[in-house]
Amino acid sequence: MEVILKQDIKGLGFKDDKVEVRNGYGRNFLIPKGMAILATESAKKMHAEILKQKAFKEDKLRKEASANAEKLNALTIKVGAKAGESGKIFGSVTNIQIAEALQKAGYAVERKNIELGEDTIKQLGSYTAKVRLFKEVVANVNFEVVAE
Repeated sequence: MEVILKQDIKGLGFKDDKVEVRNGYGRNFLIPKGMAILATESAKKMHAEILKQKAFKEDKLRKEASANAEKLNALTIKVGAKAGESGKIFGSVTNIQIAEALQKAGYAVERKNIELGEDTIKQLGSYTAKVRLFKEVVANVNFEVVAE
């Protein structure tokens, strides 16, 4: 039996995939739980149109993300932190502070999309963070931790 998945299912496939499953698994589990629909001719046509529209939207988002990535690569932001005389920070700089600094600079980036190269930043200085703007579009943002 061929079904179209409505959501990601571990070990089976991702959303909008057409997969072949056993009749009982599809009829008694996937379809009643709303995880999949039967792949009839009309459903296949609708699915193809949805994928076409989704690809168009993703292409537009990818282009915007690439343009923003180029701007972010050239950007250097300053993150203020309370520090002692030796340059050691009280606490640490996290992706939350980086997201706030990017927000002030005019870039809306979620904190979960920011990866700091090191586990914790506890010293003043210059660092680089990776910002994921789209699935495969990643920008390297330079930031400087300065004493407040």
